[in-house]
Amino acid sequence: MPLMTTKPMFDLAYDGGFAVGAFNVNNMEITQGIVTACAAEQAPLILQISKGARKYANIRYLKHIIDAAVEEHPELPIAIHCDHGDTLELIQACIRDGYTSVMIDGSHHPYEENVRLTRAVVEAAHAAGVVVEAELGQLGGIEEDVVGLDAAAYEKNLAKFLTDPQQAADFAQRTGIDSLAVAIGTSHGAYKFKSEARLAFDRVAEIMRTCPGLPLVLHGSSSVPQELIDLVNQYGGSMPNAKGVPEDQLAMAVRKYGVCKVNIDTDLRLALTAKIREVFATKPAEFDPRHYLGPARDAIVELVRRKLHMLNCAGQAAKIVAHWKKLGEPRPAFYGG
Repeated sequence: MPLMTTKPMFDLAYDGGFAVGAFNVNNMEITQGIVTACAAEQAPLILQISKGARKYANIRYLKHIIDAAVEEHPELPIAIHCDHGDTLELIQACIRDGYTSVMIDGSHHPYEENVRLTRAVVEAAHAAGVVVEAELGQLGGIEEDVVGLDAAAYEKNLAKFLTDPQQAADFAQRTGIDSLAVAIGTSHGAYKFKSEARLAFDRVAEIMRTCPGLPLVLHGSSSVPQELIDLVNQYGGSMPNAKGVPEDQLAMAVRKYGVCKVNIDTDLRLALTAKIREVFATKPAEFDPRHYLGPARDAIVELVRRKLHMLNCAGQAAKIVAHWKKLGEPRPAFYGG
């Protein structure tokens, strides 16, 4: 089973004009939907487990659900990633649980404290063969424990919060990170923007110049599809003015710049919720969970397949597995290890 770190994926993605989708998982149906879509498109995938997901689902349950997915599709390159870890203690727990990739988010700390915390995480993770993502700059919006800036304030002062290219180079050199989550105008949650979204492509191009070869990551990159918002609102929801990152801008970031990983969570929630609301509204007598969670899972499959083409990673699975075998990367023991 090609469970791996993100290194074999990013090695090919950086110069290959594609990015790997990093999808947050919270339960069986979400995980099944993501993996089914990636299997259909023969795409690599990163399954992200947040601090909130560990608490909600119990990491033991999530591990066995993902174990089943890996056994069901041994041809797929899969990385298991900690999303927005905020302490060394949490990261160490994730390493013990067998994650192949971890993120330490010290972006809310003063710069030198971010460096110190990130370096400590890198030392612990690399000793266990686990790769590390860190973050510089600030995003707007709210998602689980991640509380960013108000959308209006973020847009008004955007340049102040974007990742500084020179600081990024210093940060990467001093910490030894494997990838960097950058702030270029994306935002967490379903209400990302008050006005039209504009990603700072000039900023990411400069970061590529100061940090050559460093894989870049985009957080807060759900597109909040209007058809899903319409479905939620049609069947009893209330999500006025929800707005995400246009997919054409994400596609440009992936194809032209060093973006190797794109995080998607909000869109999964929207697809699941919209379909469940539709079933409840159109079939009010329905009480069998299989009859509303099944269609919700199908909606996630459809959404993820669309994202894989936007990220240009459909059909890349076999190439990554071959590269992984060539590297001779140790086989991680996520389950029972």
